[in-house]
Amino acid sequence: MKISKRLETIASLIPNNSKVIDVGCDHALLDIYLCQEKGCKCIASDVNQKALDQAKYNILRFHAKDVQTVLTDGLDGISLDSNDIIVISGMGTSTIKEIIERRKLENRMIISTHTDFQDLRKYMVTVGYKIQDEKYVEEKGKHYIIMDFIKGESNYSIEDLEFGPILKGNLLYLENEIAKLSEIIERIPEKDPERTLKEIVLKKLEQLKKRI
Repeated sequence: MKISKRLETIASLIPNNSKVIDVGCDHALLDIYLCQEKGCKCIASDVNQKALDQAKYNILRFHAKDVQTVLTDGLDGISLDSNDIIVISGMGTSTIKEIIERRKLENRMIISTHTDFQDLRKYMVTVGYKIQDEKYVEEKGKHYIIMDFIKGESNYSIEDLEFGPILKGNLLYLENEIAKLSEIIERIPEKDPERTLKEIVLKKLEQLKKRI
């Protein structure tokens, strides 16, 4: 079964024969892949009934007997063991934080947020997690960051939290960030009264250029 590069990257972080809780599973393609290719047992959860109906169809179509579906908001009502791996992807950081805050979690979490990467890193540190790995994926003109969190103490710098303790050494990621910041600078009006935004962006740009 072929899946997107983003989902394939998430799958690469998950060991064979794991139990996986996939929050916001959409059409359960990750879960089916994990079941078929890595012998995993998966719970595919989503708050959207139409998405879950499609997930159920896909599970039957691909004979993924070790994938169960649950209609729920986040992890609500799902029984967790400490060794279960939680995957949360396809949503923004504020929603992800709300999901995590409703449960006292000790589990390894693989998270791909659409927004506010720095805020997510800071939040996960405050609830007792550290970053085990980070991946950067480019696919069809879009850019994704996937973070792998485990319980543990950390001592990250401001730069680590902003750019990622591992990603700050990834050349493709750095080049993309530099290109984005350069575009932002071009759009800032010359008559910026406080010059604050331009100074912040220029500082970030210089930090990134030093990493290359």
